[in-house]
Amino acid sequence: MENNSSISVSLTINNKDYRLELRPWVSLLDALRERVGLTGTKKGCDHGQCGACTVLCDGRRILSCLTLAVTKNGSSIITIEGVAEGFELHPLQKAFIEHDAFQCGYCTPGQICSAIGMLQEGKARTRGEVKELMSGNLCRCGANDGIIDAIMQVKEGSGYE
Repeated sequence: MENNSSISVSLTINNKDYRLELRPWVSLLDALRERVGLTGTKKGCDHGQCGACTVLCDGRRILSCLTLAVTKNGSSIITIEGVAEGFELHPLQKAFIEHDAFQCGYCTPGQICSAIGMLQEGKARTRGEVKELMSGNLCRCGANDGIIDAIMQVKEGSGYE
């Protein structure tokens, strides 16, 4: 394969099918933002340390900045743009608003996607466990208590127990 050749990648992103021609080194984050135009997923550190780029891949939370898009050929990706049901916000989006779980909002898409994945994993039983399992998603503004409050509200009221 030549250095500048592309690879065909098929992804289902927010329930819509895409076929992208990508160079092998393109991250899933860059493919989402630059090729598909979904800019809700944020580029924070670009080193997998902040969690701003978290998306759901086949139901599991991943850091899209550390994931080569070609490795996810055939996968289903959900970004922050795909978590609501039409005009009806996801329960976590509603809870983030109710608990004022953001200040600047830059980390919010990754926080919400990570929280959805964490709740689907079913591992978090206590507030301490939620805090620990969300520790890879940083909020530099200090909205961490509101974030955990929002997640706990959804966890306790939605059958994620």
